[in-house]
Amino acid sequence: MSLTRQSLSAVFWSGADVFLRQGLQFFVSILLARLLSPEEFGLLAILSIFTGVATLFIDSGLNSALVQRQDITRKDESTVFFFNLATGLLVALGLGLSAPWIAMFFEQPVLQAKVHIMATNLFTIPWIASFFEQPILQGLTYVMALNLFIGSFGSIQGALLVKALDFKTLMKINAVATLLSGVLAVFLAWKGFGVWSLALQTLASTLISVTLLWLWHPWRPQWIFSLASLRSLFRFGGFMLLSGLLDTLYTRLYSVIIGKLYSARDLGFYTRADNIQQLPVGVLTNVLNRVAFPVFSAAAADKARLALGMRKVLRIIMLFNVPAMLGLMAVAEPLVITLIGEKWLPSVPILQVLCLAGMIWPLHALNLNVLMAQGHSNLFFRIEVIKKIISIAAIVTASFYGVMAIVWSEVIAAALCFPINAYYTGIFLGYSAWKQTLDILPYLAVSMLMMLVIWPIHIYLPFHPAAQLGLMIGVGAFVYLLACHLLRLTAFNESWTLLVQRRRTVQNL
Repeated sequence: MSLTRQSLSAVFWSGADVFLRQGLQFFVSILLARLLSPEEFGLLAILSIFTGVATLFIDSGLNSALVQRQDITRKDESTVFFFNLATGLLVALGLGLSAPWIAMFFEQPVLQAKVHIMATNLFTIPWIASFFEQPILQGLTYVMALNLFIGSFGSIQGALLVKALDFKTLMKINAVATLLSGVLAVFLAWKGFGVWSLALQTLASTLISVTLLWLWHPWRPQWIFSLASLRSLFRFGGFMLLSGLLDTLYTRLYSVIIGKLYSARDLGFYTRADNIQQLPVGVLTNVLNRVAFPVFSAAAADKARLALGMRKVLRIIMLFNVPAMLGLMAVAEPLVITLIGEKWLPSVPILQVLCLAGMIWPLHALNLNVLMAQGHSNLFFRIEVIKKIISIAAIVTASFYGVMAIVWSEVIAAALCFPINAYYTGIFLGYSAWKQTLDILPYLAVSMLMMLVIWPIHIYLPFHPAAQLGLMIGVGAFVYLLACHLLRLTAFNESWTLLVQRRRTVQNL
């Protein structure tokens, strides 16, 4: 199979995987949002600060190194597997030992009383009830620590599937894990388990995913561990680890500041808004990250081919992402009311501002994937340091002025960091931030036209929120597609061509 055809197949199956998985997760989250409170979502968001960092230590950038390098051996794969396993155990133990401190730092006495009542009512076995009567974050931390260790068993199979662009298998695994864990979470929330339904959902999803990876992928480790292989892979992976730590600490800093300086309730509203915003942008970015990195790595030696491929991908991604974000800004209020209820209305202004940051986000991911694919993990780390200095200064300054100021700082940081991410793309490929911006402007203009057409529907037509939502989406899609067709935008034509090619490929199978 040619690289082009393989890439098209990978985009199709990766897109199907992400759409299905995130669609299921979003549907489950709607049900859970109606059963649980903002505070309970905020609690798990607090804990994600620590689990995000712990996950990076387990991976240590070595899985990315397995994908980037084209001459990987079974010895390399087995070495990384046992390293991930040992690191997963150590990190899980460390997180478990830190549980009392985490609970003390983010103490939530109101929710703790609620959990005490739940434990008394639901559990008759004394030692289980006593576990749930601990400070709530302490017990949650133990569950998340176990989840990290279990997840380390499936890291190599997952990396090898990505490297082989076998997203069809990943789609099946993720769909089963998401569906079964989602059903479990809704059942537990309905039965009154509160925040524990979210924690056990995560644990069940990881356990199912790892089990299916071992059942459906033939790879098994050899009993061998090579320090030479580890050092070789760590030359690339070490910088990826440091870069990932910086990015995760910065991303979770929003949760730390909102959860500590304000409340778990405020953090719950922020988390819910971020989850809704991540549905469209997360789908596009996940597909981009999973497909672009291995495909760009395979073409890294041909600069002209890589630059042309990046430009095409950028225009196609922004063809979908810009209208999705501006459209989501316009429909935010009827969407929130329709899907999760009026109790979540305080998340609407947060969601609208986050959409501005989400509009820029795929540009960051694309430029960084190109840099990684060329093996420049040291430059990747240098960029991350510069960006995080700027971003942390913005969020710390904003933290004195309230939650909305913190959210706006995310938009400002995204805008300032885009030219920094694109700097080396301009040097190595001749495709600078200015050229990328010029390629985006037509899609931004058409999307703004669409937004101006649909926004008055919510203001001047007092329909039921669900009717407003349906009308705004329908009118917005019609206006946008018609404008793209009339203006003959390049990415629109290219996307239509790819769709036709995919249809012919499926018919020929």
